[in-house]
Amino acid sequence: MIDPILKVFKALNSDVGPWQLSFAVALGLVIGLTPLWSVHNIIVLLLAFILRVHISTFFVFWAVFSGLAYLLDPWFHQLGSAWLTAPNLTPMWTQLYQSQWWQVAHFNHTITLGSLAVSLAAFFPVAVLFRLSVVKYRASMMPWVNKLKVVQVLKGSKLYELYSRAG
Repeated sequence: MIDPILKVFKALNSDVGPWQLSFAVALGLVIGLTPLWSVHNIIVLLLAFILRVHISTFFVFWAVFSGLAYLLDPWFHQLGSAWLTAPNLTPMWTQLYQSQWWQVAHFNHTITLGSLAVSLAAFFPVAVLFRLSVVKYRASMMPWVNKLKVVQVLKGSKLYELYSRAG
């Protein structure tokens, strides 16, 4: 697990495009917050492999958001349950569930519905915020961090050799 994390730090400090990193984080958000064995996650995986996103960043943030999902699952359940039991939405859910696609998609599962709704709503804000963070870090923080004595000492160590080989 240390190798992908080192690759993320290397990408953060390299000329990898900020959008490549931010969409990797946003796709990791969707696949991490939702239950793994879902049809929509196949689409997310395909997008991650087809689009030019930083794959190590995608996998690292998939793991991060998967851990966060366990804490948020009760809230996802409440949200999904509220939507599935809303009287004015019952005819829509009944009609959708008559289709085999919707049956396979498991949107009748409260956590799947709630977590997908939250992750899709957060997709673009997370992507934009992470992109802005990467640009700001590279412009102001990275030169300052590189001047620190600790960083200069680490660059002369064996750990830095491992870091520079990652990628």
